[in-house]
Amino acid sequence: MRQTIQFTLNGLTTSVEAEESDLLLDVLRGQLGLFGARFGCGAGQCGACAVLVDGKVAAACHTEIGALAGKRIVTVEGLGTPEAPHPLQAAFLELQAGQCGYCLSGILIGAKALLDGNPDPTRAEIARALDWHLCRCGVHNRVMDAVALAAARMREGAGA
Repeated sequence: MRQTIQFTLNGLTTSVEAEESDLLLDVLRGQLGLFGARFGCGAGQCGACAVLVDGKVAAACHTEIGALAGKRIVTVEGLGTPEAPHPLQAAFLELQAGQCGYCLSGILIGAKALLDGNPDPTRAEIARALDWHLCRCGVHNRVMDAVALAAARMREGAGA
């Protein structure tokens, strides 16, 4: 039975009509027109669909919308804008830390969750935080460098 489910999405109060068991990824892409989170494995194991739910990383392909009433959801679209990118987005662009880009929205979300909780991560902590994000293009070193660069800039007050 469809019902109205209300939550905060990228800072805005949002309501959708959905079955409680509908997957967040389907609602984001199908109803709300947000295509940053991508379908990868469908089992919550690759990170391509990662979003933040109340500040914690969640696999949107495995999260039922009914469990999100009243929650705060952030997608990659909520991080920054082309005119004012989040420091992570700026660092990824500057260091060309992407190739095909399929995994990057999830990696950016994972990196944001890391930096929100740990503004000065070691390289090992960055690797651990992003471990479940699969990237087949081989840009891992540039991704790690971009997260470290963004962390340094955020600590210096160059953005949040």
